[in-house]
Amino acid sequence: MSKYKCIIFDCDDILVDSEIVSNQVLVDMANEHGANIDLEYAFNHFKGSFIEACVEKISAIATKPLIDNFIEVYRERSFTAFKQNMKPVKGIKQVLEHLELPFCVASSGPEDKIKLNLELTGLLPHFEDRIFSCYKIQKWKPNPAVFLWAAETMGFKPEECLVIEDSLSGVTAAINGGFDVFGYTERDYKNELQTKATKTFGDMSELLNLISGQ
Repeated sequence: MSKYKCIIFDCDDILVDSEIVSNQVLVDMANEHGANIDLEYAFNHFKGSFIEACVEKISAIATKPLIDNFIEVYRERSFTAFKQNMKPVKGIKQVLEHLELPFCVASSGPEDKIKLNLELTGLLPHFEDRIFSCYKIQKWKPNPAVFLWAAETMGFKPEECLVIEDSLSGVTAAINGGFDVFGYTERDYKNELQTKATKTFGDMSELLNLISGQ
């Protein structure tokens, strides 16, 4: 029997396989401004960051001034790319269909992006009124505010909840809020989560057993 009463999922690369799609758009736009970066650079420098922080990093290495509406154009281009390429993370549908605990999603992305990607992957019915966005409270990971808000709204204390994350900033946010956190390591390219997370796992097929304590 699980010691947890509620599961809080991150969205990108936990529920939806979005990081490759969104980062490719960001790489393309950065290179249009002379940044000369690739996907590996993006995963190493942008993973788990909100878009404003990514744009600051791009601006520092670009050889041309960024367009004033860079973020707006990025949103438009990424939403188009999402509609063409978005898939659920392998194995997550089985997790959600068999998870017997209350659960929700807490993400650094805007709420419309979260809903779009969940809808595109067929996962939205699992999360209809249980979506928590950092943009709503204007506080971003590693600040734990979004997880604390999610836990309180769901009716649980931090120590009763388990966070599922894949980025260092997300894992750190959970720890900062007093949560246990399981780190999903499939794309933990810099091996950052092993020493930080409560537990780590590399395949979604492992998650249900880990949650139940088996």
